[in-house]
Amino acid sequence: MAQITAAMVKQLREMTDSPMMECKKALVEADGDMDAAVDVLRKNGLAKAAKKAGRETNEGAVAAYISEEGKTGALIELSCETDFVASNPKFTGFASSLAKVVADVKPADVEALLAAEMNGETVKAELTELIHVMGENMKIARFAVRTVESGALSSYIHMGGKIGVLCEFSFDKPETASADAFKTFAHDVAMQVAATAPVSARREDVPAEIVEHEKAIYMAQAAESGKPEAIQEKMAVGRLEKVFKGSVLNEQEFIKDSNMTVKSYSESVSKELGDTVKVIAFDRLVRGESDN
Repeated sequence: MAQITAAMVKQLREMTDSPMMECKKALVEADGDMDAAVDVLRKNGLAKAAKKAGRETNEGAVAAYISEEGKTGALIELSCETDFVASNPKFTGFASSLAKVVADVKPADVEALLAAEMNGETVKAELTELIHVMGENMKIARFAVRTVESGALSSYIHMGGKIGVLCEFSFDKPETASADAFKTFAHDVAMQVAATAPVSARREDVPAEIVEHEKAIYMAQAAESGKPEAIQEKMAVGRLEKVFKGSVLNEQEFIKDSNMTVKSYSESVSKELGDTVKVIAFDRLVRGESDN
């Protein structure tokens, strides 16, 4: 039997990121053959990942990626068991790499993402390896991806991955994307989405069922006033307007300056840049709010 030295264990650990004792056991099983020991670790990793698969994943992080030209971007929520692992650079780095894969591949769902190529392997294989290395169960909870034609994207990650935002903007001039005024505006808007959790960017994009639900409540409240139906309708519509101002991003007060709305802020930036800058849509992922 080959002698297993500390240097061999150290080399295998550096090659695989596996725990020291796991590396030593693999080298013993492989009789000192480094390549065979790597295979042993991979096989053990698959088995251990399978055993961990049923464990709860209530922690994790949201990561973002936007392409260099700002036209394609993605958010992804990667979940794990503890906040200790959630803040580990290996975990957060993997989440960021996954976001890039999502932006590049634009998979239809999580299963399609798991089958996508990543570092010469599948995403599923890379995730399994990370589960083995980190010693916790992990899952891809969900993701969002956007592509724009005339415009750009911005992203914002809040509180180390607790909230992730991806915002979509439209404009006409290509040079607007690189203008400092636009970059500041885009960052401010993404921060606003993270802070206020609006329902949609534009009034017309508020789901009809939400509008009808809110209106029904306000109509019922107005009916208790005993006033004529026409007045009741106006009362309900007036209250609904307040809902729109609070839940539609463009109609919200800008959190850094209550004297203007997000829409008037975009109009100010448009005037400064000689372009028409609009907030079109956004995605907002909050860690732990998905069914994973």
